[in-house]
Parts: sequence; structure tokens; C-alpha cells
Amino acid sequence: MVKKIKPIAGAFHVDWLLFFVSFTLLGLGYVLVVSASLHLGMKLSGNSMFYPLRQLIHIVSGLIIGFGVVLTPLKVWERNGAILFFFGLFLLVLVLTPIGIKVNGSSRWIALMGVRIQASEVMKLVSIIYIAGYVDRHKKTVQQATFSLVKPLMLFALACGLLLLEPDFGSSVVIITIVMGVMYLAGARLGQFAILIALVSVLGRALIYSSPYRLARLKSFENPWADAQDTGFQLVQALIAFGRGEVYGVGLGSGVQKIFYLPEAHTDFLFSVLAEELGLIGVLAVILLFGGFIFRAFMIGAKAEEVGLRFAAFVAYGLGIWFGFQAFINMGVNMGMLPTKGLTLPLMSYGGGSMIVMCAAVALLFRVHTEVTEQIKSVPKGKQEWIRQ
Repeated sequence: MVKKIKPIAGAFHVDWLLFFVSFTLLGLGYVLVVSASLHLGMKLSGNSMFYPLRQLIHIVSGLIIGFGVVLTPLKVWERNGAILFFFGLFLLVLVLTPIGIKVNGSSRWIALMGVRIQASEVMKLVSIIYIAGYVDRHKKTVQQATFSLVKPLMLFALACGLLLLEPDFGSSVVIITIVMGVMYLAGARLGQFAILIALVSVLGRALIYSSPYRLARLKSFENPWADAQDTGFQLVQALIAFGRGEVYGVGLGSGVQKIFYLPEAHTDFLFSVLAEELGLIGVLAVILLFGGFIFRAFMIGAKAEEVGLRFAAFVAYGLGIWFGFQAFINMGVNMGMLPTKGLTLPLMSYGGGSMIVMCAAVALLFRVHTEVTEQIKSVPKGKQEWIRQ
């Protein structure tokens, strides 16, 4: 076991592949948001730059907050994990009060200083911090106890229950996936997951069939062309966008589906705009970029675990699972592979609170890399060969 060191205040080390991937996604996402929202801004406010300017503010705000996150030692996050988790629960409760903002029948946002904060996005981030601390503190319990998953999952079940009241089924699935993924990587028994996955599947089916709007989404997913002008409209338009894009796309800014055909083109369905304007090449490039992000997150986590920084390791794993799984769902929905879910494409889709939280999450991963690098530097050079590069 390597002796843990105290990170140098203000120290910062750049993982250049992670830096390239993150800022490429951020920049490409902004360009696509501009392309997909100019006409909407003109329609709503008479200013075509209405959404691009706000997205730029969101990104700058996220980078400023991210800078603060990078400079904050992981011990601070670890020590306050429980407080942050209950703060996230408080936000989920607040969304359900008259303070919450309702859009398209769902109450998911809170307005703070002119920015709409999506409580579910905050909850995803604090869930990672909390579960990373839990599996670090209860290593033997997680690995040996028969029902070691029950205690933390009860708290996350409460969070998911609040999310379902909004309703936000997609975010609850993402959070449960993150938590179960981190606990599995921490050494929880595979048999327990089989039982939990079966239980979650049964509950998921019950939630779908007990809710008319979820059932309608499922039916439209199975055959969107059966009601192409109503329940299947959004998916049909998304598929048309993919078809028009072919291999090389129609050209950046030249897409037509975004112009009042494809609903939520600048948010949940930005990937369809990408497919139409940049074609298969653009789609594969974005998939490769997200693959690079996940790869670096897990490699950083593996190095952290090897040098004894278990909390840092599980934070990195959790962030990799979050970005990878949410991107997979968003892309799957856009391509008609999964039923429609209101989940954004990380670092790319339009959104104030979600963009700020995503930037903070990436900054947290950079902080993990920094502390891991500092830890490796403390190891004598002749003994560093065993540390994964």
C-alpha cells in the first residue's frame, strides 16, 4: 500500500486526452446548438442569438465553477458527501413545490439568479460523491455482507421516488445505474445484482404500464410510423434527419429538420441535428469522443485505485458511468433504439443548469487526475513501473 500524501495546494495536472475530448465535445456542441436554435430565437424573441448567447453564458459559468472544483481537494468532497446528498434531496423536494418550474407537464427546474437549475443533474453528481465515499468507508461490508446494497439503495430509492414525482423516469434510471455500477466495481457480489436487476426490471415495467404517457411513449417507440403526426412525430422526424444526413451530411447549418419539424432540436435531439448536418462521419466522431472520455475516466480511476486513493477511484468510475450511460441513452433515443427519454447529451445539448453541472463534473475528474499524479510523484521512480499508465 502506498502511503497517501497531502496534495499540494493549487497543484494542477492536465490529462491532455481528457482535455481534448472534453473541449471538443463542448465546442462542437456549442456550434450545433447555434445551428439548431437561430430560428427559435428569432421566433420567440426577435433575436436569432437568443439561445447561442445564453448557452455561451452557461458554458463560461460552468468553466468558472469548474475552475473552483479543480482547486478543491477531494477530501473536502469526501468529508461532505452526506451533506451534499441531502442537499440534492432538498432540491428534488423544492422542485415539487410552487417554486419549481413546470415545462411540458414536468416540474424539473428551479430558477436561481436567472439560471434554470435542473435538480436531477445536481443529484447525479452528488450521488457519485456520496456512493464513492460509502464504498470507500464500508469496503468489507460491500464485498462480504449478503445485503450490503440495501442500506445505500434505500436512500437512492427515495431520490428516485422524488424524481418519478416530477416525473423524470430517465434520470432515476441513470442514478440507479451509476450507484449499482460503482458498487459492483467496489466488489459487491454478482448474485445480489441479479436479484436487484430483476427487481428493478419488474418495477420499471410496472411504472411504464401504470402511466398512460409512458405507455404511449413505449407504443410510439415500437412503431412510430403508426401515428407519425402525433405520438410518433418526434421520433419520425429524428429518423428522417438521420436518413437525410447519409455519410457526409448536408452541411453544417444546412439541415431542415431543426426548422420547426424536430421538437427540442437544440436540447434532447441535438444528436439528430448532428446526424443530418455532419452525417455518419459526425456521428462516429462524437461516439469516438465519448468513448475517449469513458476510457480516460476508467484509466484515471484504475490508477487511483492502484495508488490507494479509493474514493478518488470510485468518483472517476462513477463519472465515466454517468457520461457514458447518459450519452448512450440520448443517442439511442435519437436513433430509435430506445424509448424517448428527456436526457441531454453531456457537454453538448443546450441547458443552463445541466451544462454547469457537467462542467463541474469534468473538473472533478481533472481533480482526481491531479491528486493521482501527485500521489504517483511521491513514489520512488524505481517503483513506479507497476502503476498503470
